[in-house]
Amino acid sequence: MSRIILGIESSCDETGVGLVRLHDDGAVELLADEVASSVEQHARFGGVVPEVASRAHLEAMRPTAERAFATAGLALSDVDAIAVTAGPGLAGALLVGVSAAKAYAAALDVPLYGVNHLAGHIAVDTLQHGPLPKPCLAMLVSGGHTQLLRVDDIAGEITEIGSTVDDAAGEAYDKVARVLGLPYPGGPPIDKAAREGNPAAIDFPRGMTGPRDAKFDFSFSGLKTAVARWVENAERRGEEIPVNNVAASFQEAVADVLTAKAVRAAKEMGIGTLVISGGVAANSRLSGLARERCEAAGIELRVPRPRLCTDNGAMIAALGAHVVAAEKKPSALDLSANPALPVEIVSL
Repeated sequence: MSRIILGIESSCDETGVGLVRLHDDGAVELLADEVASSVEQHARFGGVVPEVASRAHLEAMRPTAERAFATAGLALSDVDAIAVTAGPGLAGALLVGVSAAKAYAAALDVPLYGVNHLAGHIAVDTLQHGPLPKPCLAMLVSGGHTQLLRVDDIAGEITEIGSTVDDAAGEAYDKVARVLGLPYPGGPPIDKAAREGNPAAIDFPRGMTGPRDAKFDFSFSGLKTAVARWVENAERRGEEIPVNNVAASFQEAVADVLTAKAVRAAKEMGIGTLVISGGVAANSRLSGLARERCEAAGIELRVPRPRLCTDNGAMIAALGAHVVAAEKKPSALDLSANPALPVEIVSL
């Protein structure tokens, strides 16, 4: 008998509610994916303001859930289990989602699963491409995280093999966009500008690629600083800033490092499938270069469609479905949010 899983996501500035059907054979079917974003409220600050995000989640949670149930044609009474992001993320924002999930679980008398936001970004790929090969390599690239992960079991066996030592890739995009006078968040406008620019115009540095650097770790702080200094020097000389060329050259540096390290890790570990997810996975150059390099190396590349790459409730519902299928123990109703939850802990 199939089961309906409700997923709630509130780790940052998106309030997400998703509904999936877990079939008897383990397949997970997406029924609804509704998101309310507070990004416009944060834009004037150039970044996410935690208190603003928390208040936005409070206002959006119930309407977003109602839209999800309407889209799926389901009632609350149809829900068999609830999954909620317990971490990592902003403490206040996480608490809104966890509190809502507890209320639903208690009212419906169904099991509650506190799950890992990062693992959700991997699990969401199964909604589009089916079961994950075991093992597979996942690269999460977002505003807050840049990680390489070995996934032996999405429901409970994930190992970090590399991460950023400073800025995440998405954070670097936001900061460079600000330098170039482009809107927040910086990913889409830089990607758009880069299409009209020359990626070889400026030779920006590739961080953490020296012989003494950790093979699978990342660093984007130096790249961000290099872009800022290049722009400052050009302005000092009275030159007009070639925004498209700067954007293209910056983006090329990011995509080059990310894809080179991911492919190298897959080859060295003998893994034949790479999954790229997270908000930056929607970047056209990253996905394009990854496809080129994976094809050359004989590696299968899986990238969820852009809507699934960004934070959403569907990814949490999908992960919840895999945790339920694996018969993991449900969370207690005194579940707490953990803003620093490590990726190795898939469910609490």
